Amino acid sequence: MTGETLAIRPAAVEVRDVHKWYGAQRVLNGVELTVRPGEVTVILGPSGSGKSTLLRVINHLEKPEIGHVSLNGELIGVRRHGERSEMVPGRRPGRLKELTERAILAQRGRIGFVFQNFNLFPHLTVLDNVAAAPVATRRLKRPEARELARTLLDRVGLADKADAYPRQLSGGQQQRVAIARALALRPGVILFDEPTSALDPELVGEVLAVIKDLATSGTTLIIVTHEIGFAREVADRIVFLDEGRVVEQGSPTEVLDHPTHERTRDFLSKVL
Repeated sequence: MTGETLAIRPAAVEVRDVHKWYGAQRVLNGVELTVRPGEVTVILGPSGSGKSTLLRVINHLEKPEIGHVSLNGELIGVRRHGERSEMVPGRRPGRLKELTERAILAQRGRIGFVFQNFNLFPHLTVLDNVAAAPVATRRLKRPEARELARTLLDRVGLADKADAYPRQLSGGQQQRVAIARALALRPGVILFDEPTSALDPELVGEVLAVIKDLATSGTTLIIVTHEIGFAREVADRIVFLDEGRVVEQGSPTEVLDHPTHERTRDFLSKVL
């Protein structure tokens, strides 16, 4: 397996004035967020604050009513009406037109997503779960994709489980397979939506250890989590979200030890 096949080129993510609502419920309310290439951003906030919705908007699983997201300057899920999807520096996108589903799927191949509940294919082996995406999205030949999958399973400590099925694995092992699957696409950014929330407490550590390894490798990560100690250890920046707004952001020391906003202080007093 070549270094080029395994290499990940970290991407910059821009979220600009994003609003999202369901009926009368406004879930995101003018979110502004910039994530630099190779940066680890952890998003904290109470339940219902819009954290998971924000991740889903970033890879266009949810379409914002207002605002836009870009990856390395390219609009995600939309394009400027009558133009290509690249952003012009310093210029707002104006009227936007939804991309075709095929184009959106191609963009999602550059944005890895690790879900709370693993979302593995139960009828496929662990190896084929990891190999499926690069065959479908990156057009790798099946033998090359399977070789890549074996390399990534070894990276997450599951080389001996290649021929097992998801039902034969613990929750922690399934989540590590999901991380390997995300890596197989060589995404510019990986989104983690509370990756340990569905795990028994004794299995949390094995998943966090894999994410910590990614955090030191230069991969751009955006992580929604309630694991405050983990956030302190891996984050370059912590963003606190409440009622669909970015209330506060800064280094772990700034946000966790010296929060300036009353809502942040109240939340941390209940979880620390």
